Amino acid sequence: MPIKVLVVDDSALVRKLLTEMINSQPDMQVVGTAPDPLVAREQIKKLNPDVITLDVEMPKMDGLDFLGKLMRLRPTPVVMVSSLTERGSEITMRALELGAIDFVTKPKLDISRGLADYTEEIADKIRAAAKARLKALPTMKVEQRYTADAVLPAVANRITSTEKLIIIGASTGGTEAIKEVLMRLPPDSPGILVTQHMPEAFTNAFSKRLDGLCKINVKEAENGERVLPGHAYIAPGHSHLLLKRSGANYVCELNQGPPVNRHRPSVDVLFRSAANYAGHNAIGVILTGMGKDGASGMLEMKRAGAYNFAQDEASCVVFGMPKEAIALGGVDEVVPLQDMAGRILAHLASLGDRAFRV
Repeated sequence: MPIKVLVVDDSALVRKLLTEMINSQPDMQVVGTAPDPLVAREQIKKLNPDVITLDVEMPKMDGLDFLGKLMRLRPTPVVMVSSLTERGSEITMRALELGAIDFVTKPKLDISRGLADYTEEIADKIRAAAKARLKALPTMKVEQRYTADAVLPAVANRITSTEKLIIIGASTGGTEAIKEVLMRLPPDSPGILVTQHMPEAFTNAFSKRLDGLCKINVKEAENGERVLPGHAYIAPGHSHLLLKRSGANYVCELNQGPPVNRHRPSVDVLFRSAANYAGHNAIGVILTGMGKDGASGMLEMKRAGAYNFAQDEASCVVFGMPKEAIALGGVDEVVPLQDMAGRILAHLASLGDRAFRV
């Protein structure tokens, strides 16, 4: 049976575009559309959709209010659709906290040239949302157009210091998972680099939101800035985030090379750079996400001496990326999300760092 999708958006043009994109996929079908949440409420009762695409700002009822009521009364997988605006990105972050599975950027009026790529993106996220409520989540097939070799080569002779680093990768469901991990880390934690699959306009708002919630400092990564303890650096949506060295210091490098595993930023690229330049001083963490980005990079980290954690299936929104990393043999421990920060700190303590003994 095809995935039944309900499209909720106050724009008739956007409803038409989304309907065409979704119906072009052989495994999904738009069973109804609604211009506002009040109409959507009746459509949900009548059509029982598998997934809802939901606009953020609509008449009659705010999209966030509707989402909150929906998750309390009739939990249904939701993919938010938002414009690329600063205000929209803040609202989208809140939507993810309320229970939305993922989000996509609203199509522009002149999308004809990029229609194929946009269709692929929204279809993948609808598929992930449809499976997010299932107990067993099969691995998503992802066409690998490029590997991390397209951005940087692996190195054989690694120069490392004693400075520890935490390297995190995530995708679908990752915004809340990353928040869960970072909020539990103390202000004197090692430097942290994070790649989360996210469009360009959202990463800055995501970083600021985390910075207001966490004991550590969180910011969007900038090219050439030094990686400091007690700081987390989020990959901007327009570039791969790489770890590099400048003398005795670790620094962030931004790279606009081709998408890897269909993503820029790519987790594989970040993990490859950590294997190259941090080696045994790195702690790798792979969280919930669709597909396999990060799996091969995590294996490279392990072979370079890193100690790696993967989120367990029960706590994942989509058990794709962790599952692939585990299958390749790149993971040392599989950990529930709520225990992840504690296990990272315990591992740091086991390395002899008194500051992290628990």
